[in-house]
Amino acid sequence: MADPQRARKMADRIKEVVARRLDKGLRDPRLGFVTITDVRVTGDLQHASIFYTVYGSDEERADSAAALKAATGMLRTEVGKNITARLTPSLEFIADALPDTSAHLEDLLAQAQMRDLQVKQVAVGATYAGDADPYKHDEDGEADEDGPASSSDAPRA
Repeated sequence: MADPQRARKMADRIKEVVARRLDKGLRDPRLGFVTITDVRVTGDLQHASIFYTVYGSDEERADSAAALKAATGMLRTEVGKNITARLTPSLEFIADALPDTSAHLEDLLAQAQMRDLQVKQVAVGATYAGDADPYKHDEDGEADEDGPASSSDAPRA
């Protein structure tokens, strides 16, 4: 098992190499606007999971996934030339669900904000169902049968 810091450095280097190669462009016309978001390398440095996002429609995402799968061998060769490791890790491209998850969270937050505004509008003219202060207060300061009326009447230890 490799040092976790070494695995992290290798993941950063793989991210840089793959992103630079994608920026130069592949000859595959199916490849859309791809952004490498994260790379994770296993502890034995044998496998790298590359997370990516694609800007565009679902069809463009599917086309880009197919293009990345077809270019995996070429990208692995590029990674092997640019890292200092005895073995070149196998590459796996995984579509990152982060944008979808963040969009869903944004929708939930907008719904919560809308409900808060509705509750605030209902509460504007509302009054208490009972007394404004539902707790009993002893006006003379005498103790009830339940106990002392205030903390000043309580026995000191």
